[in-house]
Amino acid sequence: QVQLVESGGGLVQAGGSLRLSCAASERIFSGDMRGWFRQAPGKERDFVAAIARSGGNTYYADSIKGRFTISRDYAKNTVNLQMNSLKPEDTGVYYCAGRLGYRSSWSSPKDYDYWGQGTQVTVSS
Repeated sequence: QVQLVESGGGLVQAGGSLRLSCAASERIFSGDMRGWFRQAPGKERDFVAAIARSGGNTYYADSIKGRFTISRDYAKNTVNLQMNSLKPEDTGVYYCAGRLGYRSSWSSPKDYDYWGQGTQVTVSS
């Protein structure tokens, strides 16, 4: 069974840090790309970051570049999102995403087949 499970969300003050983790079944972990998206109330689900299977290539939304870091932990079958210097506008539900096979794009929700249940991140001012 294909599964993605996020953890690590919470409430933090502006300027603080959180680390999100996404555990995956083996099938998804071996897919070519894994991503993180976020969704604020009343808004669309937006791309945050993605990492290739090898871990060598990473991609970030402009709004979080220099503050967030995506990484893979092969021993634990997880993909992590380290979030530093958090801002109130980072508030939302964060979802990890996975897919099987290869596609040429990675920054749209349509590029992924599997989703976690989401974890809430709230940044207070």
